[in-house]
Amino acid sequence: MQPSEVLRIAWEAIGKNKVRSLLTMLGIIIGVAAVIIMIAISAGTEATISDQITSLGSNLIYVSSSFSRMGPGVAGSSGGLIYDDATAIEENISGVKGVVVEQDASETVKAGSVSLDSISITGTSPDFLSVRNLTLAEGRFYTADDITNKKKVVVLGFDLAQELFGNTDAIGQTILVSTTRLTVVGVLAEKGTVGDVDYDARLYAPISVVLQKFAQTPFSRIMGDQIRMIFVQVDDTADMDNVILQTQILLAKRHNVSLDSLDFTVTTQEDIIATQESTTSAFRSLLAWVAGVSLIVGGIGIMNIMLVSVTERTREIGLRQSIGATPTDIRWQFLTEALLMSLVGGMIGTAVGVGGSWLFGTVSSMRTVIVPSSILLAFGSAAVVGAFFGFYPANRAAQLDPIDALRHE
Repeated sequence: MQPSEVLRIAWEAIGKNKVRSLLTMLGIIIGVAAVIIMIAISAGTEATISDQITSLGSNLIYVSSSFSRMGPGVAGSSGGLIYDDATAIEENISGVKGVVVEQDASETVKAGSVSLDSISITGTSPDFLSVRNLTLAEGRFYTADDITNKKKVVVLGFDLAQELFGNTDAIGQTILVSTTRLTVVGVLAEKGTVGDVDYDARLYAPISVVLQKFAQTPFSRIMGDQIRMIFVQVDDTADMDNVILQTQILLAKRHNVSLDSLDFTVTTQEDIIATQESTTSAFRSLLAWVAGVSLIVGGIGIMNIMLVSVTERTREIGLRQSIGATPTDIRWQFLTEALLMSLVGGMIGTAVGVGGSWLFGTVSSMRTVIVPSSILLAFGSAAVVGAFFGFYPANRAAQLDPIDALRHE
């Protein structure tokens, strides 16, 4: 029997029971659509995280303290980062475009009759805006002179400025942070929340003021002013790995530790993105497997209907055999019917999945990214499911005895 003839007969058989065929394909449709949508949601989440990380600066190296310096000791003992480490990196390592330090604190902030508790304070340095890819809405950022002279100035996050002053111009206003009065010299443009940090709800002050007024420790005079993080922006033309190695060697020497027992960690944006991707990749695989269960259920539905079809069409099978159809012809006929239902269901499911992914990304706050490989995976899985679950009914039909089939009522 010619392949075209097999296709025609199979298609006619499906068309005779349109409703039953559509209901049979429903499991395949749902399975294919679910795989595409779930992977699109996962890929969208991954892309969002990556964009957020890169939105806070490019070519960055993150140097963070492994633990804080504690207890009495001598200068140079191991135990984390100090403010002078940042200066050493900027002055001694080639390929560095900018260096920014960060130290956090939390205090009550008052402005007039408004009082806000537990406001996050970030002490940082003048290159903060360029290195961290932030911009000012109004006013200015503090300068190196402000840090050297420990001037009591402050820059507010966009939302914090709104909470403290409403529609009133914040520039030149005075706020009380704990017991220290600071003058507002700038307001940042809206940035939003990145990771778990709301950049619009924070207060930004010169690192020297924060270390003196809000993050002072009993051992600062002995060990130096402790800081949480140093951000190193690498020049586009420099070798990132070389800058990292130089940084590790310099700080290890300053902290009197070996490269095998560093009291700080060095990571890059690529490291953070890779970690996030490994997490979302595992989650995406889980979602795909869960959605794939629908394909298996759909395949079982196809096998069930094909078995019913073999029973209903026993006389037809006997008649075809009596006029010359071989068992192989019969097997291909029923296997083609199963494959057609799977492939048609796969095409409909693909359309539903792509459309559903786009609609979900449009109407919800979650970003979706349609992954072409997920379409191939889902459609290919549908074809495999159709062939696998359609083989048994097709083989059963091929093994019917022609005489018994003709006598079947």
